[in-house]
Amino acid sequence: MIVSSALMIWKGLIVVTGSESPIVVVLSGSMEPAFHRGDLLFLTNFQEDPIRAGEIVVFKVEGRDIPIVHRVIKVHEKENGDIKFLTKGDNNEVDDRGLYKEGQNWLEKKDVVGRARGFLPYVGMVTIVMNDYPKFKYAVLAIMGAFVLLKRES
Repeated sequence: MIVSSALMIWKGLIVVTGSESPIVVVLSGSMEPAFHRGDLLFLTNFQEDPIRAGEIVVFKVEGRDIPIVHRVIKVHEKENGDIKFLTKGDNNEVDDRGLYKEGQNWLEKKDVVGRARGFLPYVGMVTIVMNDYPKFKYAVLAIMGAFVLLKRES
């Protein structure tokens, strides 16, 4: 019941926010001081909203599994309405062209997973710890499973 409720809430958030991933965790320090490793970001991705320089976007690049959280630094808008833009981490020396797929110099709207609209500091550290220390993750799951089983007995 808990799992199905969580899934329904997640799917509801996807519909309401327009983002395939309405909540993400910042996994690196590339956006410091704006966001720190472990911050939980809330995203929206409404297609009618124009992308502007200075916005923080989460994007996916072909060949990379994990979305990247960086700031838009340049926007090129064509007369036909097509938009291309360049990103960079606030804590990085150079722009993100080295992160994009080979031969790609700009991102397009289709690459955007969402735009940061709010955050909770360090709440996502649980996710990072679980990924960095898989044995800890299994121990927590075992304890939770044991707790559920023992509570039912009482």
